Amino acid sequence: MELKQAKLEWSSRFIFIMACVGGAVGLGNIWMFPYKAGSNGGGAFVLIYIAAVIILALPVCIAELMIGRRGGGGPPNAIAKVAQESGQTKNWRWMGVILAGVGAVFALSFYSVVGAWTVAFAVKTASGQMANMQPEQIKTTFNLLNNNTTELYFWFCIFIGLTVYISSRGLHKGLEQAVRLMMPALFFMLVIMVIYAAIKGDFSSALRFLFNPDFSKLTPQVILTAFGQAFFSVSVGLTNLVAYGAYLRKDVNISRDASIIVGADSLVAILAGLAVFPIIFANNIEPSSGPGLVFQALPIAFSQTAGGLIFGALFFVLLFFAALTSSIAMIEAPVSWLCDETRLSRRMSAITVGFVGFLLGSLAALSFNVLSDIRPIGGIDILSDKGFFDLFAFIASDVIMPLGGLMIAVFSGWVVKRRFSLEELFEGKENSFYKTWLFLVRYVVPVLLILLFYQIISA
Repeated sequence: MELKQAKLEWSSRFIFIMACVGGAVGLGNIWMFPYKAGSNGGGAFVLIYIAAVIILALPVCIAELMIGRRGGGGPPNAIAKVAQESGQTKNWRWMGVILAGVGAVFALSFYSVVGAWTVAFAVKTASGQMANMQPEQIKTTFNLLNNNTTELYFWFCIFIGLTVYISSRGLHKGLEQAVRLMMPALFFMLVIMVIYAAIKGDFSSALRFLFNPDFSKLTPQVILTAFGQAFFSVSVGLTNLVAYGAYLRKDVNISRDASIIVGADSLVAILAGLAVFPIIFANNIEPSSGPGLVFQALPIAFSQTAGGLIFGALFFVLLFFAALTSSIAMIEAPVSWLCDETRLSRRMSAITVGFVGFLLGSLAALSFNVLSDIRPIGGIDILSDKGFFDLFAFIASDVIMPLGGLMIAVFSGWVVKRRFSLEELFEGKENSFYKTWLFLVRYVVPVLLILLFYQIISA
């Protein structure tokens, strides 16, 4: 079948980089990174995280883009084409089906609920609803939102509806227009937040916490957590970048641009830490507050800081933009595949994928209220305490992403002929960077991901 998606190309290299950075920069950077760093010792965690980005996330990022451009279609078809070109079976396409079909849709479903939280808190903060609340009232606001079926479901529908609408408009009118607006705005808001934190917060304590590593706090668990955070933060393993790579021109240097993408992603994570921790320290809030750091502890801090109403709203708008650019990337892989495989238009493909994500996401949203007592797979020990939201998050983030990264590393390092990967990455000219990348995807990345997966399932 002719690959309709392969006829499209990014308007410019800048837009391509912004789209990939937008897909990578998300709640993993701005929501998860601060509380993971806070819970795992600060500076030592940050140092290991940066190393993990270089030796784990970057090689897989390069591999995904290489496969996408070489295959020129939705992930399953691109993988099948590259496999056959290398003399292997086209059954490798099932790797793409699992990652782009199952993994991406499960990720979209639970991610849209978290996206709903960002929209709700942006509105609540901007409208002044949280201005006169006492700390205990603010702490319960997050739980009240999740317990209110109608309100949470409303914001969930808004978020996933926006995702589907942008995707349905196609590469140039939808995805590109969205990142052209949101990514510069995201970076601008983040810098403003860091400046505000430097003026109103305890910036020196934040700098010491993030950049003065205490290696006595390093444990095997902390190291593996840092590697997992790096992998999740760059959003590799679900073939989002395979889909984006299919639109790449042949003159784009993949290894160079992938380095820019993961570098920008890591920069956002560090800036998020510099925006959050000064406010946290200035208000004597424990940095190891866990997942509630952003949605429970930060609103308390903003409520007690001059200008907190405005900058609190700005922070949650920033969080919303980060979530939306990531959800757009998540839906792209299954939508591009559906466009290739069927006679459906881009619009109908986006609506179809969005509808499946909506059904699963509805279960995830309702698992905080009317379905809170249901444990879908209670017979399996590791899943016995998980409702729909936690189950979908576990499947997408803790199972499919690391296994997907492992399969992509094995595929690009051992299945794809060296001649083809070398052509895509360095125009057929072997150099030390290529040899390093090949060594990492063949040996280092698989070992690290197996260890990471073992840590997850044995937790």
